[in-house]
Parts: sequence; C-alpha cells; structure tokens
Amino acid sequence: MDFKQIQELIKMINKSNIGELTVEQKDFRLTIKQKEEQITQVVSAPVQAAPVYTAPQPVGVQQPAAAAVAAEKPKAAEADSSNLVTIKSPMIGTFYRRSAPDKPNLVEVGDEVSLGKVVCIIEAMKLFNEIESEVKGRVVKVLVEDASPVEYDQPLFLVEPN
Repeated sequence: MDFKQIQELIKMINKSNIGELTVEQKDFRLTIKQKEEQITQVVSAPVQAAPVYTAPQPVGVQQPAAAAVAAEKPKAAEADSSNLVTIKSPMIGTFYRRSAPDKPNLVEVGDEVSLGKVVCIIEAMKLFNEIESEVKGRVVKVLVEDASPVEYDQPLFLVEPN
C-alpha cells in the first residue's frame, strides 16, 4: 500500500462515521482510528489528543490535494454568482479527462452534455469510476487539470444549463 492510498483512506475515514479501520496486507498492517468528538480536559492535568496516523512521511512529499482545494474555493464562489451549474466530484481520487491515454478528451469546453453523459473518470483505489453529467447544457469551463488529485465535492466543470 503506497502513501497516496493511505492518505485517501484517512480522508475517507474522516468524512465517514467509521470509528476504526484496520488493513492487513502480507507483512503490513495499518490501523486508522477516528478522533473522539468530545475530548474533556481537566484543569490540573490537560489531556492531549493522540495522533491519528504516525507513519513516517517520505522526504519531499507535498500535500497537493490541500493546495488544490484552496485554489478551487475562489472558482466555486465565482460559479455561485452566475447562472452556471457546477459538476462536482462525488469522491476522492485522481481526475482524468479521457478514458484512456490514447483516446480524446471525454468533453471539451463548448461541448453539449446531456443527463448521464460521461464527462470524466476518477480513479480511486485502482478503480476507474465514470462520472456522469447531472445537468443538460454546454460546458463552459474545466476547473481541474488532467491527472490531478481531487477531493470529495470539489468543482470539476462549469456548465451553462439549457
């Protein structure tokens, strides 16, 4: 299991109501525990929260997903001020604009999309999930670069509804 998969697991656990998850593979074991919501502190002896994940982080690894989310917030606010509809990511994963490296993009700016048309692929845990349009209209803007990580509910496309 690589570092990116562990990060995705942690994010999924944080967004769910699962208290604890243990994954075992050959000679590898990983346990992720959810923080308790109500941590009480005694004045004479403060309680310190234990870290959720203590595996060493490889040197030079950055958190691109967090930076991507921070960069998307102004774009989401921009979409709210007009009549455009936002197609959002239903999961955490890697965003792909094409179904295979040798295929054309599934949608381009200016393309008409209908309900149920596949607009992109999101890879999560080695599974490729087709993301379908929830609106009929014309693609105005692609908000995410190909092969970049996306978060749950992150805006992917802006569509002008018909």
